[in-house]
Amino acid sequence: MNEELLKTCTDNNNYTIYTAFCKAQRILMRSYTPVCSISGGSDSDIVLDMIHKVDEDGKVKYFWIDTGLEYSATKEHLDFLEQKYGIEIIRLKPDKPIPTCVREYGVPFLSKYVSEQMMRLQKHNFQWEDEPLEVLLQKYPQCKTALQWWCGERYSDKDGYQKISRFSIERNRYLKQFIMANQPDFPISNKCCEFSKKKPAKRIVKELEADLDITGIRQSEGGIRSAAFKTCFSECKSKGCNTFRPVFWYTDGDKRDYEEMFGVTHSRCYTEYGLRRTGCVGCPFSKHINEELAIIEQNEPMLYKAAVNIFGKSYEYTAKYRAFVKEMKAKENEEKKRDRLLSLNGTSACDTGGDSDTRSAVRSAVSSDENAPEIGKGA
Repeated sequence: MNEELLKTCTDNNNYTIYTAFCKAQRILMRSYTPVCSISGGSDSDIVLDMIHKVDEDGKVKYFWIDTGLEYSATKEHLDFLEQKYGIEIIRLKPDKPIPTCVREYGVPFLSKYVSEQMMRLQKHNFQWEDEPLEVLLQKYPQCKTALQWWCGERYSDKDGYQKISRFSIERNRYLKQFIMANQPDFPISNKCCEFSKKKPAKRIVKELEADLDITGIRQSEGGIRSAAFKTCFSECKSKGCNTFRPVFWYTDGDKRDYEEMFGVTHSRCYTEYGLRRTGCVGCPFSKHINEELAIIEQNEPMLYKAAVNIFGKSYEYTAKYRAFVKEMKAKENEEKKRDRLLSLNGTSACDTGGDSDTRSAVRSAVSSDENAPEIGKGA
């Protein structure tokens, strides 16, 4: 490895990047047929730059998966990367593109994990009931995992019923109350990620007989994907292909340092559009989906129309949920304020019996959201 790389890291006092370079070189030296997934996003740009710098034998093969819903700016960026590094980025077709997945299985909603559990419940014709786990397990005996998510409890023959917090429905505030008040009349699914990303990635690993799969996951991203891993390297003896995550320990600050130290250029999605992330266009899992849709409509209007046609029901349901949360929080704050005032007078809320009109309003769902994305005619 070029000693200038390490000197640049030490001169800038960033030993996270220094260590990452050393690990990358060491792991690549032990690999014969490594492959690297390229998304066109900012993390991916840094991974490519790192790997190319330490790949002295030029043995890494790069690939990109066309999910069927991609920015034209991303496709342009792939051409730029090929020219900059003198590499070929293999373009892969998905097993099923996103529009087909949504049509066949349902729309994604809120997060991959939430979508998966709701999909499982819908598959068993769940009626979104507020019953104890032991009752629901008797009614839906083949749906244990999703029911445990719904109830926020886990059951085992050894320990009985135990409360859970991590990845239960309670992680999304008021979600259970919202779903009971606004039962979805459309299918929900997380299958688009499986068929448009995971399966084609596994396919190329198998076709190229790869022994190392390099990806751009960072721990600081949070969520299920990053929480599934504890280190930057995973050995997989059964499949014969290990996994390496070169930027796993990078913070946002480390990313900025790397970009400045090595002159990494990102796609127009970042530099001109102003997006915070790339990937599947208009993905409903984004926390900033309204902001992203406005940017997409302005810069790639045809993609905006496609996204609304594909994910429209999810956008509407998400907006309704967020409005519901807003109302519930306001109600909660009002109750706390009233309790404080009553306590000063020596009276509790229980003594007053509460406000029946307010209680009734809380149980009702909000039907609109002033911040919801505006869907134009013909979209």
